[in-house]
Amino acid sequence: MLAALHIDFHQQEQSGCCPDGGRLNLYGESMRYALVNDERREAEPGVAGTCPGCGQPMIAKCGDQRIHHWAHRGMRTCDPWWEPETPWHRRWKAQFPPDWQEVVQHDETGERHIADVRTKHRLVLEFQHSHIRPQERQAREAFYRDMVWIVDGTRRTRDLPRFEEGRHSLQVSPWQGLYTTPFPQECFPRDWLDSRAPVFFDFAGTETFGPHVPAERRLLWGLLPGRAEGHAVVVVLARQNLVRAAHARPQIVASRKIVTILGERFRAARVRAMLEARRYPLKTAWKPRRRWRPRRRTARF
Repeated sequence: MLAALHIDFHQQEQSGCCPDGGRLNLYGESMRYALVNDERREAEPGVAGTCPGCGQPMIAKCGDQRIHHWAHRGMRTCDPWWEPETPWHRRWKAQFPPDWQEVVQHDETGERHIADVRTKHRLVLEFQHSHIRPQERQAREAFYRDMVWIVDGTRRTRDLPRFEEGRHSLQVSPWQGLYTTPFPQECFPRDWLDSRAPVFFDFAGTETFGPHVPAERRLLWGLLPGRAEGHAVVVVLARQNLVRAAHARPQIVASRKIVTILGERFRAARVRAMLEARRYPLKTAWKPRRRWRPRRRTARF
């Protein structure tokens, strides 16, 4: 059995929330780290810093109602992909070393973005709470390449009930923790179905849970990219297993290999079914013969 990790997600103050559950940010994007004397530091009262992405001044926001964070002056947007951080973001990112968090990434053209987490194996983990447009999701996947999505499945009230209903369509595979389904839209939001990176849905959010919580909320449910002969592949992981995998290896799961192997099994099963059909052709159903009756003669006039 996959072990579940108990993460102590304490409830935080919810004042100042956006309608979708995110934090209303009046000072531009919020970040955990800024550069103070060329060193990465968290926000502290009275401390001035600069943004590691754009080099502009940042304000330390250290009030009593919200988590401490750095913010750009005014409504400046350093990275258009950055979203205001919530306690859900912070709790997930806290599972990784500080120097892996909020890492500035560049590509060959000079385009620059800030990854939520980038491991020593160059794997990027993006924690997505708010809505994301398909064009932006595709752009992030093309920019980071080796990445994994972890999506807050509690933001929309419909996501968890949909998964609870659609989970019955998951078909077991020969390997524990791996499932397939020809109807992924019955389990997951449609805007994530064609992702080119693994997408893990967290249906627990910031709630504290124990071992008796249903598996839908206690575990992470990952939708792998690609299809195995038309079937979506779903992997189930405990939180601690995902964190350990990110620390230990370049991939959380070998997505391409898993999908390829399951696709081969589906093709082999189809070939066997075709051979069986040829070996034992269906016979026409037996029909009772009509009883012969002599033809009645009619008199001619």
